[in-house]
Amino acid sequence: MATTEHYSSKEEAARIFQYLVGVLDPVSLPPEVARRQSKISFTAARDAPYFPIPFKETEATAALKAVEGTVAALLAETSSSSDASAVAASDARVHVDLEKTTAFLFQAYLARVGGLGKLDKQVKGLLKDTDLLQAQSDPYRRMSASLYRTKERGEYYHIHGSLEASTTLNMIGLASHRPDLKTHEEIANVIEGAVEKFTVDELEALNKENRQAGVKAFKHADFINTPHGKTNMALPPWSVESLESATPKTPLPRTQSDRLLSGIKVLELCRIIAGPIITRILGEYGADVLKVTSPHLSDVPFFQVDGNMGKHATELDLKTPDGRARFEALLDDVDVVVDGYRPGALEKLGYGPRQLAARAAKRGKGVVYVSENCFGYHGEWADRPGWQQIADCVTGIAWAQGLFLGLAEPVVPPFPLSDYGTGCAGAVAALVGLYHRATRGGSWHGRASLLHYDLLLFKVGALPAGVQDALRGAVSDEVRALRHAHSVDHVSGTTLRWMRDAFPDFVDNPKYLDRWYAAAYGTEVAAVRPVVEIDGLEISFQRASRPNGADAPTWDFGVEQDYRR
Repeated sequence: MATTEHYSSKEEAARIFQYLVGVLDPVSLPPEVARRQSKISFTAARDAPYFPIPFKETEATAALKAVEGTVAALLAETSSSSDASAVAASDARVHVDLEKTTAFLFQAYLARVGGLGKLDKQVKGLLKDTDLLQAQSDPYRRMSASLYRTKERGEYYHIHGSLEASTTLNMIGLASHRPDLKTHEEIANVIEGAVEKFTVDELEALNKENRQAGVKAFKHADFINTPHGKTNMALPPWSVESLESATPKTPLPRTQSDRLLSGIKVLELCRIIAGPIITRILGEYGADVLKVTSPHLSDVPFFQVDGNMGKHATELDLKTPDGRARFEALLDDVDVVVDGYRPGALEKLGYGPRQLAARAAKRGKGVVYVSENCFGYHGEWADRPGWQQIADCVTGIAWAQGLFLGLAEPVVPPFPLSDYGTGCAGAVAALVGLYHRATRGGSWHGRASLLHYDLLLFKVGALPAGVQDALRGAVSDEVRALRHAHSVDHVSGTTLRWMRDAFPDFVDNPKYLDRWYAAAYGTEVAAVRPVVEIDGLEISFQRASRPNGADAPTWDFGVEQDYRR
């Protein structure tokens, strides 16, 4: 796969690192990070992109991983018990491998449970059925989340039934179930026929009325001329700000000397990918992560295989007195809370960032609160719900992908790339918050969003034309046949098949996977290993994955039955 010009993914990752330290304020990213750039090493076997997309996904995420590792190294300095160990921590090098970074970005399609992957039909029998409304398992209902033509020529709209398809299907005049429709073509034709009866403005009104996710597929130049685009293009990829400054400095417990966040307690209030990846990364550094979900809310079963690695997972209904009492007992000891729900949802329950900062002030120990959402936290669309495909459509990623494939239509990119990149940005925000809590005291609020990860890709520039040409020229006819109405799983499965043929020494290489016997699944699970390595620190999973609700709502994790293979 030759290119017509020199291009180094390693060099570009280093350049994007420099870009990041230049655009973030000193609260969102301590200045010491920039001064440690000489202690970062990027390695790559291929030193060129793997994904057939026009953006620097691996390079941007490798830069984020370098920031993550550098902030972690700074945190290690704050918790060193002696002058000698502090000097050792200050000299620690951060290592980021670009193959591991690439694997991180499509790990949902590399993970295995009982030897089966996400696209294997038999895997459903090994998973806990958290698809409560069959929005994932029913092909027709699954296609309530896809990209379709509208009544206006050249305009496309991504409807998104998310985890409850009936409302979206009903609002465009369709039945909630159609078992008579069997093939992708039959389903797409019926749903697109319904969407084509509406203009973009009419679909926007329907979505607002029914509180559904959905958005027009914008070209990037058009998006950045919207009020929301103008507001958010001026903002950094993540932010951290003070919530209160009355509580004293809180050093890291370091209950295990080689595990940076050992003794740190993290509550995860998230679903699907980006939010759970924030907390999974914190778990890699040794934090005790407890994922809390409602027994009444749907979740994608397979995403729990890689997303829940290293955690405990419990179920609580925060709308009941008993659920709230158990949850508030957990809050008494919590250090980090990660909120991945629609903006304002947890505030209504009394558990928003300022409410938890007030609780923290009363107990005399600050809290770090990280919010993750789709549209960002400023601008007219900040309170809209959304998922990766929605962010990819609104920012222009989908149109750019379609143009990359030589089409005059948008196509969603393969794999949950923006989800995983956003998860990394959110983990950086959490680590920065812990750094400030340790060195300054107080409580801190970090924010990351799918939209801002996508905007970062545009800000750092697309891949050079020659690199794009080489990638485009190498893809299979099956990849070239992808079109706007193909679902993200169809696009991803098609791309995965090509990547397995094109890069057999990389895709599914066992050296990138961590294998465990998972007691909660009763079989082996495999997930992509942590990306970052830091001299002197152990960064790894402490336990295997488990499905949502497998554990009791307690910080006493007890004796683990999982073991590494």
